Amino acid sequence: MAAADGELPRIAVVGAGIFARTQYIPRLREIAHLVVLKSIWSRTKESAEAAVELARDFAPEIECRWGDAGLEEIMGDASIAGVAVVLAGQVQVELSLKMLKAGKHVIQATMEAETALSVYNSFPNQFPHKPIWALAENYRFEPAFVESRKLMSDIGDMMNIQVIIEGSMNSSNPYFNSSWRRNFVGGFILDMGVHFIAGLRMLVGSEIATVSSISRHVDKALPPPDNICSLFQLENGCAGVFVFAVNSRSPKILWRVDGTKGTVQIERGVDSGKHGYQVLFSSEAGQCQTTFYPFCGVNEELKAFVHDIVQANKDGDHKAEWRSSYVEGARDVAVLEAMLESSEKQGALVQVKKF
Repeated sequence: MAAADGELPRIAVVGAGIFARTQYIPRLREIAHLVVLKSIWSRTKESAEAAVELARDFAPEIECRWGDAGLEEIMGDASIAGVAVVLAGQVQVELSLKMLKAGKHVIQATMEAETALSVYNSFPNQFPHKPIWALAENYRFEPAFVESRKLMSDIGDMMNIQVIIEGSMNSSNPYFNSSWRRNFVGGFILDMGVHFIAGLRMLVGSEIATVSSISRHVDKALPPPDNICSLFQLENGCAGVFVFAVNSRSPKILWRVDGTKGTVQIERGVDSGKHGYQVLFSSEAGQCQTTFYPFCGVNEELKAFVHDIVQANKDGDHKAEWRSSYVEGARDVAVLEAMLESSEKQGALVQVKKF
């Protein structure tokens, strides 16, 4: 389950879809001095081979794995310390738990959380220390949110919060026809929304206690629901609105917190050809400061995962950094699930489940 002292840790990528090819492989290339990509798995040999060739330039000894036999080979390979699970939401938790039971550290996105956490926490003590289960694709690692959280102490008491998401999930988006996102309750609202909730929770530093929501199915080309409007209240008493349209003619994504002494706003944008976030900070003196942070969250969370593996190798009982803790993912999902539950009850107030 661990690399020998002085060796770079070895990991496998389980999944060879769009996100694995366009995000994980390029990001792993950037941190090839920190980690060795040992193998890539897919359901079919052809898909696995295509993904492996994309990584061959920085992982010349990479191995191709496919099918059930390929999964067994990864689980049985003592040289592989960690696994990045990049699969459809309906199957990734089950497969992640298999990898964890085999003693592998795991990083994955989050969909289903409560039952998975219960299973993970009930693992027998078959290893000296429980493998790390880390959360991927979450905005807590984006520098824009890291730095904006530091600014929150300068805006005084929070008065109100706005989260406005006007997405662009149309036929030109490579994920538009993703079958698994269309075949589970919550659809794109849940799949996309967990990231925006993660950003909100990272920014405000207070848990969401209650929600009251109305959702609708407007765009019939999308699975229901495709619009949701929610009023939420933090545990500290501050209220806010979360407005999310999966597809809009005028895409906009922003988080804004107004305080008694200033305002912090994060907005998705482009600067000098780079995609990222524009952070606006308005101070009590009326001065306005803007800073642009390019996207690099996937890179940062992978580096954190590798660091956690190395530390676990050194001191044994090492937990994932709090930002990538799977419990945080469960809390993100719980907010969205409460919003969807409230909508089913015609906007009734719903308490967000605690973890």
